[in-house]
Amino acid sequence: MTRRVALVTGGSRGIGAAVAERLAAEGNDVVITYARAADQAAAVVGRIEAAGGRGLAVPAEATDAAALVAAVERAVQHFGRLDIVVNNAGIAPYGPLAEVTLEEVDRTLAIHARASYVVSQAAARHLGEGGRIISIGSSLIERVPYPGWTLYSMSKAALIGLTKGLARDLGPRGITANLVNPGSTDTEMNPADSPEADGERAFTALGRYLTPDDVAATVAHLAGEGGRNITGATITVDAGTTA
Repeated sequence: MTRRVALVTGGSRGIGAAVAERLAAEGNDVVITYARAADQAAAVVGRIEAAGGRGLAVPAEATDAAALVAAVERAVQHFGRLDIVVNNAGIAPYGPLAEVTLEEVDRTLAIHARASYVVSQAAARHLGEGGRIISIGSSLIERVPYPGWTLYSMSKAALIGLTKGLARDLGPRGITANLVNPGSTDTEMNPADSPEADGERAFTALGRYLTPDDVAATVAHLAGEGGRNITGATITVDAGTTA
């Protein structure tokens, strides 16, 4: 069987790293991008290769459109094809509405919305029948339970339109596009032992944080044969935060 090739943006840590390693465990070759954490990216590739897979880390700042397109082309050149794209790179801007600067707005939209569009557009030139584009959003698209998250929620909400548009544009070619919205997930950006963690757990129906592997499992399903008839969909994995 021909091995498929996956590209995961922001794959050096957190959800991105878990997705990269899960897709590799499913038998895919995996390319990850990273902005600054070269050592963490190398560690992810090392774990993939130690488990018998093939991986590659490519530096690409999410605000640099040319670098993102180059990363897509590098993936194709290195492994000969591209089958799965996971738009994962992200940041978590937080603060009072009146204090958010225009520079923060532009940077956040560039990383969450523009980068996902650029990568998807570049990847679409290479994806064939059975191709997958999966974006990582947030449960804060669907419910914002506390103040300070307006910019983040707005920028992630753009992925709904991207996903539905891609589903229509690429559906005739047998390519699916879907959005996964995680809730509070135990990562460096939002550790489960932070002072705010108990408050976040209180908003969930199950009373617990997700692990990055929980999100990766849903991505792997969408990327696999089981996801072949799911497109234009938003799947929320949030322990019941939006219930």
